[in-house]
Amino acid sequence: MKTLKSILLLSCFMVLSLFAAKQKPNVVLVITDDQGYGDLSCHGNPVVKTPEIDKLHGESVRLTDFHVSPTCAPTRGALMSGHFTNRAGPWHTIMGRSFLFEGEKTLGGVFAENGYTSGMFGKWHLGDNYPFRPEDRGFTEVVRHGGGGVGQTPDAWDNAYFDDHYWHNGVLKPYEGYCTDVFFGEATRFIDESIAAKKPFFAYVATNAPHGPFVCPDKYWKPYLEELKKIGYKKPEALAIFFGMIANIDENVGKLRAHLEEKGVADNTIFIFMTDNGTASGGRLFNAGMRGNKGAEFDGGHRVPFFVHWPEGKLEGGVDVDRLTAHIDVLPTLIELCGLQPLEDDYKVDGKSLVPLLENPQAEWPERVLVTDSQRVRDPVKWKNCATMTDRWRLINGKGLYDIKADPGQKTDLAKKHPEVVSELRAAYDAWWADISPVFETDARIIVGNDAENPLELTAHDWLTENGIYPPWNQTAIRQGLEVSGVWAIHVETAGKYKVSLRRWPATKDAPINAELPEGAEVQGLDAYRNVPGVSIGAKQAGLEIAGKKLEKPVEGDAKSVDFELELEQGDAYLGAWFLTGDEGKKVGAYYVDVEKL
Repeated sequence: MKTLKSILLLSCFMVLSLFAAKQKPNVVLVITDDQGYGDLSCHGNPVVKTPEIDKLHGESVRLTDFHVSPTCAPTRGALMSGHFTNRAGPWHTIMGRSFLFEGEKTLGGVFAENGYTSGMFGKWHLGDNYPFRPEDRGFTEVVRHGGGGVGQTPDAWDNAYFDDHYWHNGVLKPYEGYCTDVFFGEATRFIDESIAAKKPFFAYVATNAPHGPFVCPDKYWKPYLEELKKIGYKKPEALAIFFGMIANIDENVGKLRAHLEEKGVADNTIFIFMTDNGTASGGRLFNAGMRGNKGAEFDGGHRVPFFVHWPEGKLEGGVDVDRLTAHIDVLPTLIELCGLQPLEDDYKVDGKSLVPLLENPQAEWPERVLVTDSQRVRDPVKWKNCATMTDRWRLINGKGLYDIKADPGQKTDLAKKHPEVVSELRAAYDAWWADISPVFETDARIIVGNDAENPLELTAHDWLTENGIYPPWNQTAIRQGLEVSGVWAIHVETAGKYKVSLRRWPATKDAPINAELPEGAEVQGLDAYRNVPGVSIGAKQAGLEIAGKKLEKPVEGDAKSVDFELELEQGDAYLGAWFLTGDEGKKVGAYYVDVEKL
């Protein structure tokens, strides 16, 4: 009898466990690039039309004082990890400072560890080499471009928004169509496959649009061109295409939500829409009353939309939450909403779960101080482009003080009137800086000699350069032969013989070092990064320096690369590679270097 009772209890437990597993909510997180709070018609924009996102807005719980970092990779690092981006690693967008440190959690990894399929589609921008790629960080399905945007230096050569090549789980593949359509389409495929496998899914759809260059199918942007001309907007083409790119995103959001309905999973899907920083292009027309655009320390640089809709979880109805919230809160919030296993005790997130506020905007919620900043330098600088925030106050760069409730446009500096508030917020910033600054001496290192990526291609996008000198981060700069050089921070995983190949053009282009290239085919919209001719740099000598070894070889004839074979010891190193050009022997970095363990 006791055995029978135990069996029945075990059976009930198994049935309940299976039922609970079926009820785990799916998650779709859509994040767009360079679209600000005011670049939505539901927020009052007088020109752009976003009916599908407006519909989502009307059905969602909305965080109306939600903050990110003022630029893209920093926001993504904090969003993925639950850590302030300066702690997580990507405080810049280039220069080896866009990598999410090893050891940092990711949303994709956390969901995968909890039995979800975990997909990433579009813009990653937290590292293009092992061990920083999304497929190395827990995502089970990945379709992505390289770098911070289509046509940037790490991206597939000559990508220009239409009919491009993207990496599918680490393998470069051709895709037909406009980039945003491709990324939403691949996310839809992934969702269908997850449903067929009866597994809950986390789909991270990160569009590179409406980030420049401004490229978009004509049907989306031509109507905006006429409308902007009618209101007398000067030089309207770029803004018209920016709005057209948003209109295309809006259409895709509507299609994806309709597909979730058709599949019968919409009610138990947490659907989130947000953006990664303030507007890059729309602020001159409309900025929802805020001061500052992308990159700014004022609210216009980092206050963004955040809508969350989940009918089965009662997160619906067009409800506003006006408390101070941020990107660092998303990871702990989703862990609680989805009933995931808590993080390890030694992984302390900087954010906090927003579930109490989502369920009741009037819930008890302690006052908090949050900091966001825009570093965009090799090594962070204290007080640089920072906002120290509470529900009421914004301390800007440690000096200017603004009452955001009374003065949302941040026009009146109250620092002299409220010195006690300035002092309190400066002390909070000092404590925050002391807490995060120990990591600033760390170079995130690309690993060479690991089977996960051997050979691998290093690109100039990730050069460590001197502060104030930008590496050639897009393919226009590569084509123009920008005279800059730098080094890569690497870690040699295993000692042995390595082949290091220096290139001026990427291996996929298969062009001689000193070749000139014609400009790429035109696209709909303004010029893409490929729409400039590629010049010859006139390279005569190639040089390589790594781990105390310095080697040189001539550039001969139509050589497509200059190859060095050498023994490397295990450990950290800096790799520098360059060409000496022309009669004067100017130094131009080798923009692409392949490293292979033999």
